[in-house]
Amino acid sequence: MSFQSLGLSEALLKAVSKKGYTTPSPIQQKAIPPVLDGKDVLASAQTGTGKTAGFTLPLLHILSENPKEKYRPIRALILTPTRELAAQVYANVREYSEFLNLRSAVIFGGVNQKPQVSTIRQGVDILVATPGRLLDLQNQGLLSLKRVEIFVLDEADRMLDMGFLRDIEKVIKSMPEKRQNLMFSATFSKDIKKLAHGILNNPVQVEATPENTTVEAISQKVYRVAKGLKTGLIIKLISEGNWKQVLVFNRTKHGANKLCEKMIKAGITAAAIHGNKSQGARTKALAGFKTGKVRVLVATDIAARGLDIPLLPHVINFELPNISEDYVHRIGRTGRAGASGEAISLVSADETSFLRAIEKLIEMKLPVEIVEGFEPDPNASTAPIKQGQGRQNRNSRNSNKSRNSSRNPQSNRTGNSRRPKRSNDRRN
Repeated sequence: MSFQSLGLSEALLKAVSKKGYTTPSPIQQKAIPPVLDGKDVLASAQTGTGKTAGFTLPLLHILSENPKEKYRPIRALILTPTRELAAQVYANVREYSEFLNLRSAVIFGGVNQKPQVSTIRQGVDILVATPGRLLDLQNQGLLSLKRVEIFVLDEADRMLDMGFLRDIEKVIKSMPEKRQNLMFSATFSKDIKKLAHGILNNPVQVEATPENTTVEAISQKVYRVAKGLKTGLIIKLISEGNWKQVLVFNRTKHGANKLCEKMIKAGITAAAIHGNKSQGARTKALAGFKTGKVRVLVATDIAARGLDIPLLPHVINFELPNISEDYVHRIGRTGRAGASGEAISLVSADETSFLRAIEKLIEMKLPVEIVEGFEPDPNASTAPIKQGQGRQNRNSRNSNKSRNSSRNPQSNRTGNSRRPKRSNDRRN
């Protein structure tokens, strides 16, 4: 099958060809035709499967068929959970619309809103946005969603994980009831299906790959190690392997910073990326990682969602995720576009139950190795890590502060009192 056979316009085919693509991916083959037919679509696709083009190309085709050149209201809204994903989707929209008379813009938090507002006032057809900044600007009367014809909810599962359900509901109420809806998610969980039922109208359901499967090209391995020896082991593996580009996952922002600092002291160029980092710092870290100036990028799950890093050879789970599906998302960063990749997990005794849950999900037993000098502690407890002890207490206090500030308008001038922040990783 070719892109031409999907019924896309010549301008879009020219843009696709310029990017070097000749054959649509499975999710593009399945999603593009029903979108072009004007139907609502519920699609399951992992990051790296070409899902962005799966909704961007038909969306641009539809809008270009009926241009609004004099006054350009927001006709298509693409909602994403993170700043990085928003920037990535916007870049795709710009590239594919190169030969079309359509305008697009991206808005997200962490940066000055004035340039974003200025662009919107000039008129945009397609807006890519994160929920926080979108609702902030809307509350200030700086943008309107009353003319939206197509609504795309990207990474819907992560949206729910990050607590954006109420924001999504507010956005939906701001748009016309009659519109086309496209929803993309890595999984079809019960919560996702419930959300889809409230948004989509008789949707066509498409799936690129079976749920919760891993890329066959990825070599997966577990190193059993004492908890206190993990840092030494990861530095040894990266140094002795002379690995040039490694994405490391950590469960917490503090842990990511601490590990990053120790790597730098060991002579390994590293940068951390998480919700507490400014947008400028996150962009700089990612750019350095892509160009090779930074060998190791240490990230939390939420910050790393949506990162587009082609041909990434190594992913290391410094700590296993307590949510099994996140393991699949993490290691899916490598082994993309047919390339081989390696996923390594450093597992201490208290992560044993997490490992078993992951193996059950992916339906395979992961090979285990032990490195001399970094052996696991035979006396360590295998009881699961108590998630967020201390953090939960702090978050509870922060939530109370947020509630109090919402009662006092003068204490919150940015209009963010719509919900308490549970974690800084949710800032967008």
